[in-house]
Amino acid sequence: MTANILDGHLHAQIVIDKVASELDRLPRAPGLAVVLVGCDPASQIYVQSKVRMAERLGLRGEVVRLPDDAGEADLLARIEALNARNDIDGILIQLPLPAHIDALRVMAAVDPAKDVDGLHALNAGRLFHGDDALVPCTPLGCLRLIKSIRPDLTGAHAVVIGSSNIVGKPMAALLLQEQATVTQTHIHTRGISAICRQADILVSAVGKAGLVRGDWIKPQAIVIDVGTTRVEKPDGGYMVCGDVSFDEALLVAGAITPVPRGVGPMTIACLMENTVKAAKARAARLQ
Repeated sequence: MTANILDGHLHAQIVIDKVASELDRLPRAPGLAVVLVGCDPASQIYVQSKVRMAERLGLRGEVVRLPDDAGEADLLARIEALNARNDIDGILIQLPLPAHIDALRVMAAVDPAKDVDGLHALNAGRLFHGDDALVPCTPLGCLRLIKSIRPDLTGAHAVVIGSSNIVGKPMAALLLQEQATVTQTHIHTRGISAICRQADILVSAVGKAGLVRGDWIKPQAIVIDVGTTRVEKPDGGYMVCGDVSFDEALLVAGAITPVPRGVGPMTIACLMENTVKAAKARAARLQ
């Protein structure tokens, strides 16, 4: 018996339909600004996908482009201008940023009320306190996928591989809010395969192709693969691989996300949801 493959596009459409139904309640179309520094091909594709989805939904999407050698002061000035604009409800800084720019300082410059990626320290603090917040899009999308299989996570053992501020830490916080028992592993964790074999829910977000083998997985576990790594093919070109050895995991897990077409579409859908949430909160404050 093979695992249920979680189609990210199918689940993302559920989120998108809900978002679309809320737009008529707003005084104007929400505005989303995506800031892109440099010309990294993968980042450009991600940005185009986000703006295209925003426009398809009826949101106003725009891209603020800066060259690779743009100074940090210039970037901060652009963010300050976006913070002040009344037609912009959400601001997303496309990561990674060039090495000469301090990403934490840049994220701190974004108005927390417009921080639709949920990476500002204020939103992170609210999440960890269990308060209402703009939540990072990828962990939020992962949680939706998990709950599509197991709506009640009370008492479930969840293992999160990775401890980044973007996915690992907020993913653990969201699972804790759902009353799961959470184990967080990282590069220095010993005996990681044995820990993973205890997991009812396994989320991997490290970006190391094929890290999680089939014998790391508890039978019938829910496996969410956030990792994306470009791997060269022997005959030229490349393919995108996840952290999980998919063919092996498919024979053990109860449900699993593929790479691609798994978590990625949910990330974009949750970005749209956060943008509308920010617009609704802003409209309420202005009443």
